[in-house]
Parts: sequence; C-alpha cells; structure tokens
Amino acid sequence: MNPTAGVPTVLEDAALYRYEMCRNMSSANLPLCVNSTEFIDSNNTDEEILQVERIVSLAVPILFGIIVVVGLLGNLLVVIVVMANQQMRSTTNLLIINLALADLLFIVFCVPFTAVDYMLPYWPFGDVWCKMVQYLIVVTAYASVYTLVLMSLDRFLAVVHPIASIYVRTERNASSAILVTWVLIVLLALPVLARHGEVKYTFSSTEHTACIFLDRDQKIRPDGYNKPAYQIFFFLTSYAIPLAIICILYVLMLMRLWKGVNPGGQPPSAESRRGKKRVTRMVVVVVAIFAFCWFPIQFRLDSLTGAKVHSFLELNRSLTQAAADVLRL
Repeated sequence: MNPTAGVPTVLEDAALYRYEMCRNMSSANLPLCVNSTEFIDSNNTDEEILQVERIVSLAVPILFGIIVVVGLLGNLLVVIVVMANQQMRSTTNLLIINLALADLLFIVFCVPFTAVDYMLPYWPFGDVWCKMVQYLIVVTAYASVYTLVLMSLDRFLAVVHPIASIYVRTERNASSAILVTWVLIVLLALPVLARHGEVKYTFSSTEHTACIFLDRDQKIRPDGYNKPAYQIFFFLTSYAIPLAIICILYVLMLMRLWKGVNPGGQPPSAESRRGKKRVTRMVVVVVAIFAFCWFPIQFRLDSLTGAKVHSFLELNRSLTQAAADVLRL
C-alpha cells in the first residue's frame, strides 16, 4: 500500500510543472525559463518549486522504500503460499496469483525509477526507459483491473451456474483466460510507447529533462498526440467499462442469491438470511472499494502523467486484492 496516495497535491511533480510552464510560449520571456541569472519577480515561484523538490527528495526514499518492502514481501508470500499448497489450487487462487504477479512487475520495474524521478529535477534514464516505464505502468494497471473482472466472472459462475460451470471453472481454463488477457493487454498497450518520451527544456539557466506524454502543441510539437482523447480512452477502458461489468455480474449474482428457492420449498432460515446479508455487504464493499480507489487516478489525469499515477495504482491494487480475498468465501 502506498502511503503517498492521499497527498497528491503535496508531492506534485515539479519537473512536469516547470516543463509545462516553460514550454508555454506566453511564458517564454520569463527569466527562469531562459539562460539568464536575473529572476526579477520570479524569485518566489522558483523558490517555491525548489522547496517542494527538497521536501520530495527527503520524503520519497522513505515512502517508496516502504512500498517496495511491503509490496515485495506481501505479494511474494501470496505466490509462494498458493503455489506450495496443492489443495489451494483453484480458479480464484490462480487469479489472485496473477494479481500478485502484476503487482510484483509494477514494484520491480516501475516504482524504483519513479522514485528517482520524484527525487531528481530531471529524468536520468533516457528516452527508451521513459517509454518502457510508462508502458509497464499501463500494462500492469490493466492487468490488475481485468484480473478483478475475471474474478467477478468466476464468482458469478460459481453462484449463478454452480453445476454448469464445473466444467468451465477449471485451472486450465483459468490459465488460458489469464494468458489471453495478458497477450491482449501487452499488444493493445503498445501505442503508449510512442505517446511518451523524454523532452528537454531550460529552467533557471539549466537544461532539464522530463518524461511526459507527448501531447500535441501547434507551436513546438504539431505532430504530437491528443491527450484528452488518450485520457478519455484510458478512463473508459480502465475504469468505466470494468466497473460496469463488475457491477452487472455482482447484481446478477445477488439476484440469484436472494431469489433462489431452498430445497423442498422451505422458507429460508435465519442463518441463511444472515449469510445472504453478509455476502451482500461484502459485494457492496468490493465494488465500492474498486470504484473509490480507482477514481482518483482518473480525476487527476489532467495534471499527472505516466509514472506520476503510481501512487494511486499501488493503493488501488492493494485494497482491491484484499477485498477480493475477503469475498472469496
């Protein structure tokens, strides 16, 4: 779980802010955006940015260190425990392993580089790795989201079609579904590579680099990409559509659960009603956690790009995986 997820305004990306300000042609005459040692009225702005950078450089190593340690240990334990116990092999547990593997990929290949990006006023890893980090963030985010969709489908089949789904809910089919999901995500996310890159700009008499989305700008990047369209597409495919599918599956599952007829036509017992209420509460909690935790990244896409969304992603995956574990009864 990422402790920084609740304070996005404190850890605002200074490098991206400076780049956006200095690339704006209306700001081109600002002394801090050109090779000049005179700052006139811009001293306050420059000092504020430098102060934010100092705070971030102190806080990030601690916060991201916690993320790496907890994330690695927690997800590795999930994988090891399930893989080492044959009796725990099930379609649901295979999906949980897949969720843990997506987390591990994110923690190993994205978090360390993003931490360095927060700490330094420039992107030190070059254009190729800039593209790769952004790509892996998107891939692991989609992998987590659609694994949760598969888990919802698995629960739906188990409750609504318990007999007919016996031959569908097998380890082999679950493995095939996971493989197909990864292949589709890896291929369909390839455009992310072209839409991100390293750019250079001058700030406070020093040349800096930033890893950003290469959005279209008529003056400096007329061949860039449509950022609003990218954001809308990401919102629909990583939040709105998966959330709609999960809601529909759980609503149908609850309808079957509450309208089901007891053997012999007997009225439901008090214990049965309590069990149904408990399942209903857990379903509502799972859907609410998914909707609540994944929404901030969508809301903040106007000011956060690429690697900057990681603070939301790690919290989202941790909470939704925990909720999915609770639902698996």
